[in-house]
Amino acid sequence: MAEQKRNLHLFDGFGVEMEYMIVSRKGLNVLPIADKLFKQVTGEFVADVYRGGIAWSNELVSHVIEIKTNGPTATLNGLDKPFHENIQEINRLLAPFDAMLLPGGAHPWMDPYKETVIWPHENNDIYELYNRIFDCRGHGWSNLQSTHINLPFQGDEEFARLHAAIRVLLPIIPALTASSPILDGKLSGFVDTRLETYRHNQEKVPSIAGKVVPEQLFTQAEYDKQIFQRIRGDINSYDTDGILDQYFLNSRGAIARFDRGAIEIRIIDIQECPAADIAVLQVIVALLKELVNETLCSFEEQKSWHEDDLAAIFLSVVKEGSNYTITNRQYLKLFGMEQKAATAAKCWEHLVNMADKDQSNAIVRAIIAQGNLSERMIKHLGQSFSHEALLGLYEELAGCLENNTMFLPSAKR
Repeated sequence: MAEQKRNLHLFDGFGVEMEYMIVSRKGLNVLPIADKLFKQVTGEFVADVYRGGIAWSNELVSHVIEIKTNGPTATLNGLDKPFHENIQEINRLLAPFDAMLLPGGAHPWMDPYKETVIWPHENNDIYELYNRIFDCRGHGWSNLQSTHINLPFQGDEEFARLHAAIRVLLPIIPALTASSPILDGKLSGFVDTRLETYRHNQEKVPSIAGKVVPEQLFTQAEYDKQIFQRIRGDINSYDTDGILDQYFLNSRGAIARFDRGAIEIRIIDIQECPAADIAVLQVIVALLKELVNETLCSFEEQKSWHEDDLAAIFLSVVKEGSNYTITNRQYLKLFGMEQKAATAAKCWEHLVNMADKDQSNAIVRAIIAQGNLSERMIKHLGQSFSHEALLGLYEELAGCLENNTMFLPSAKR
């Protein structure tokens, strides 16, 4: 979300970013041609292309493009339409390269150690330094696509309430949004493999990602002391010229951007189409509003949760998805559930019934009924994980992206 002269208050605006792979149309292999696409549009190798209310940007690697709101938007309603229009335009521009965009949290057979191409133009010094420190050829660096949402706050009081709410909701979000069950041509054993690889990719400097679930910090001063100062101290021996910025380095699942007056949630796998992404963001925002307003539980209860306890639930959901049984009764009580145990799917069903009282969010209700995208992909594949089967699956997902439709395998069989 672009910096503002005046920070917005809670839920007054939203910044949305969606990342997609560029792949060949006939084999779906990654193609590092984002720079060629941008040059085709602007006549030069640039890092950003502006299309009214939507912008396109480069990422660390040259086969990924980010489509995002050009500054904050006042509402998420109908936002999938401009994203879809830009996806269709990009696909039209990529056609002469025999290329197109592909959704999904990770490419199913990319070999990052052979196929990674670091973005070679603007800001290349930053990317190359990351590469020298961490070796960005791994899946957690060069093969991961996500949806980010930036939520505004103004001042410490609003930051505290928003950060507390995000922290307690974070552990179960992957049960709704996982879309990366396959790496290296086979099932990984994790419903959200993108997050499993992501959390390990900077272990050389553990303070950068922490436990992914952020720490119990509720003021800018606390955050600077406990996170930013630690990160700066730990990275200094690698970044002797002071190139890397603390905001870029911080890789928690939700990061505080005090320079923008926003918190950015980063743990959402990209879905099969913008309609699904926006539907997911709408229900997340609705639930965060309930938490901030203390209609589900008190602010003090939300603040009381240590990141270790939240991370334990988060890691289990990353592995098992909506089928994971949550047995932490205090966690369930945060959301008004009195059961001794409940699956993540049942938890989401309960939450959506509260947040979507008019039952207008048919897409999220379909996700809960049919499973997250990872689970639907596995269901579609059945027992066949051959390259041909994977190719067929991802061709269908590419069609969903082009047509802005959900992937519902059970509706076809």
